[in-house]
Amino acid sequence: MQHSRRTLLKAGLALLAGGRRAAARGRPQAAPPPNAGARSRSVDTPILHIGFEESGNPQGFPIILLHGFPDDVRAWDGVVSPLVNDGHRVLVPYLRGCGATRFRDSSGPRMAEQAAIGQDLIDFADALAIPRFAVAGYDWGNRAACIAAALHPARVRAAVFIGGYTIQDTFAAPVPLAPERERALWYQWYFNTERGRVGLAANRRPLCKLLWQLWSPTWHFTDDTYNRTAPSFDNPDFVDCVIHSYRHRNLGAPGEPRFADVERRLATRPNIDVPSIVLYGADDGVGPPPADSPAERAPFTALKARRVVSGAGHFLPRENPDAVSAALRELLQSPR
Repeated sequence: MQHSRRTLLKAGLALLAGGRRAAARGRPQAAPPPNAGARSRSVDTPILHIGFEESGNPQGFPIILLHGFPDDVRAWDGVVSPLVNDGHRVLVPYLRGCGATRFRDSSGPRMAEQAAIGQDLIDFADALAIPRFAVAGYDWGNRAACIAAALHPARVRAAVFIGGYTIQDTFAAPVPLAPERERALWYQWYFNTERGRVGLAANRRPLCKLLWQLWSPTWHFTDDTYNRTAPSFDNPDFVDCVIHSYRHRNLGAPGEPRFADVERRLATRPNIDVPSIVLYGADDGVGPPPADSPAERAPFTALKARRVVSGAGHFLPRENPDAVSAALRELLQSPR
């Protein structure tokens, strides 16, 4: 009888703890505080005046963290500290069209095709005289990381790719996906219309907040978390860059002539030969992680690990920063 009571008590406590965890998952989650030790800086590249945050030892090995759309440098607040504690120099730039980054030519085109985003990363490293770096990115930032690693492998010591291989073929007509996947991409078709351009300009904050909710459906963020980042969408080039990015990839807008050869090379899906870890959010509302297969792993010729992170969606650095920092540390602690 005593054993049965103990068993019943343990079961009750476990049920109570599970209920508390479930309730906690349903409550809005506060974001890590903004990185108090970060230094706000800027640097000029041939095209951009890039705003960025720098943390850690200026002499440490550099790690560049790239946010996606719609987001900004706050996405990495929970990732930076473990990297700084390891002695690294951590650099978090605002992508073109976001936050403190501006185009240097007031009359130049506001374009954001994949080749431009990839080149921005290399230009950023060049402007800071960084010959070699590690990189992690998601969404647009992941695509830039993929491109830099594929086209400039000597510059990239290691990379964490959140979302897998996302280099696009911008010449082939898009292939229809399953209906439920097409429905999830509604925002891309919306942005390919003039109504979508006007809608993004007029409703950028509520629209982007909706995308956060749809893309990470199991992440319950607070209004304060969102409001720390939303001002970055007020960048005067935000709408033009977003619209061009989603139109160009769907054959709805021309690219920059200077990137024509680069885009042709990217269309061949070049391999990525740098040490890599691929991460996916299990609950990504843009699209679920692909099935693990030789074809999915094939572009990563130096793949160290492939992980699906449970309980996280599209905004993985915000939802599970430890998974991201651990992957970077694992790669950088390996022999060079």
